[in-house]
Amino acid sequence: MQVEPTSLPGVMILTPVRFGDSRGFFSESWNRRRMAEAGLDHDFVQDNHSLSREVGTVRGLHFQAPPHAQAKLVRCGRGRLFDVAVDIRRGSPTYGHWTGVELSAENGRQLLVPEGFLHGFVTRAPDTEILYKCSDYYAPDCEGAVRFDDPDIGIDWGLGATAPVLSDKDAAAPGLAGFHSPFQWRG
Repeated sequence: MQVEPTSLPGVMILTPVRFGDSRGFFSESWNRRRMAEAGLDHDFVQDNHSLSREVGTVRGLHFQAPPHAQAKLVRCGRGRLFDVAVDIRRGSPTYGHWTGVELSAENGRQLLVPEGFLHGFVTRAPDTEILYKCSDYYAPDCEGAVRFDDPDIGIDWGLGATAPVLSDKDAAAPGLAGFHSPFQWRG
């Protein structure tokens, strides 16, 4: 597995090796021992799978606060998406900074988003399936969101003139200004 750092410490792009033949391919998307050898030690307890039918569907920017904070390992099972992580650890030198990567069924890349980061994505193909592992169980009382198009963050979602498809919750999410993050940077 290829492990690439991003501009945000702890956010990594993981690209599993694919073994292919005329039938298709096989890849190992997660191996705890290999990841620990690479310095990535996450205990994933829940797998999620979502389908977004329309191009331009935006989900995020989401987080789950302590004591049920989640690290996520995100991949695309079908279609194509632009996946984003934003640092929201108070005191971090990269607070409010973002990084993004295109994930697709073809490229097999995955984004590892640690605790203390917002996560979101926009679909770039119809019927895009997103699969992700979480390091803690879903806890609705700990979930939160920040507006996806907040100018203080300045993510280029690549939407152009396309209007985003949003949930009511994401459309009503607050901006980063005035947001009090439940995460503290530990240096």
